[in-house]
Amino acid sequence: MEPSTFSKLSVFFPMWNEQDYIERAIDAAREECEDLMSTNDIGDYELIIVDDASTDATPEIAARLAAADSRIKVVRHPENRKLGGSMKSGFAAATGDLVLYTDADLPFDMHDVHKAIRLLRYYNADVVSAYRFDRTGEGYVRTVYSFFYNLMVRVLFGVRMRDINFAFKLCRTRIFDHVELKSEGSFIDAELAVKAQKYGYTVIQFGVDYFPRTRGVSTLSSPGVIIKILREARSLRREIRGITPAI
Repeated sequence: MEPSTFSKLSVFFPMWNEQDYIERAIDAAREECEDLMSTNDIGDYELIIVDDASTDATPEIAARLAAADSRIKVVRHPENRKLGGSMKSGFAAATGDLVLYTDADLPFDMHDVHKAIRLLRYYNADVVSAYRFDRTGEGYVRTVYSFFYNLMVRVLFGVRMRDINFAFKLCRTRIFDHVELKSEGSFIDAELAVKAQKYGYTVIQFGVDYFPRTRGVSTLSSPGVIIKILREARSLRREIRGITPAI
């Protein structure tokens, strides 16, 4: 039987101009990780801030937090690399056998990580991806955009997932022995799920309550982002023709 305790959980947050959210995000992640240690779900943890060339006070706040807590580390991009570049830096910096990625605005209750780890263990899964129960809080345009985006991924790659681009991915880091992420833009969430399944890893989903951003601006449905997603989807479609299951 699989050990009840994972040795280390790495939690990382891609951040660009998140001065309003960074401290709340780190506090919530620390509290959740301490709870997970108290229940012997994890043996240790680290919190990673991926600062994507922020122009506000994010870098200064991140440096202060890291100086006060040895479990916090900062990865700083000298130039803005968007979501894909930030996620690749976060996964590369993670040293745990589990890694969780999410947004700094905390779009879900961090205590849901307890459930995600339990599901990962019970079902011997490799990736747990959350989906939102109710998306109406983010507006009609984003809801419609997401519907067609998920449909596109299903048609092009045969991957049936709800809300594939939601910022909650809990992964065993062993998947990155085979999964190499290449997307620089917002398509990277789909690339992760598609490649994990194509290599034979088990990807499962569960629903969470959604808490929309109340400060700052999301640009994930802008025309430029959508065009980049389409280009990266076409590139992945060519790449996966050569992928065979590894496990």
